[in-house]
Amino acid sequence: QVHVVESGGGLVQAGGSLRLSCVVSGHTFPPSMGWFRQAPGKEREFVVNINWSGSETYYADSVKGRFTISRDNVKNTVYLQMTSLKAEDTAVYYCATKQRPGRDVLRNYDNWGQGTQVTVSS
Repeated sequence: QVHVVESGGGLVQAGGSLRLSCVVSGHTFPPSMGWFRQAPGKEREFVVNINWSGSETYYADSVKGRFTISRDNVKNTVYLQMTSLKAEDTAVYYCATKQRPGRDVLRNYDNWGQGTQVTVSS
C-alpha cells in the first residue's frame, strides 16, 4: 500500500512563501506525483504534476510563475515551493500519486495524503 504524507502548511501573509513537502512510501518505483488543492465549498482543483524523474512538470495557469514543484527520489519526497502567495491560494493542499497515464484530473490519481492547510492572510 502506497502511503502519502504532506506537511509544511501554515499561515502566511500575502506575498509570502511556503514550502510543502510530500513523502511517499510503499512504492516500487517513483510514480508521477501531483498537487491538488481544495478550498471550503470548492471543488478540488489540480495545481501541478511532476513526472517520475522530475524532468517534466505541468502547472495550472493559476500558479505558473509562482509555484515550483520538484522531487528527490532518494528522499522519496516531492516539494511544492510556493511564492508570491495570494489569498486565493488558501486551501487544503493534497499530494497524490498518478500511476495511470492520462489527464491530470482527480480520477487518474491513486493514493492521497491527508492534506495540509495553507492559509494566506491579507
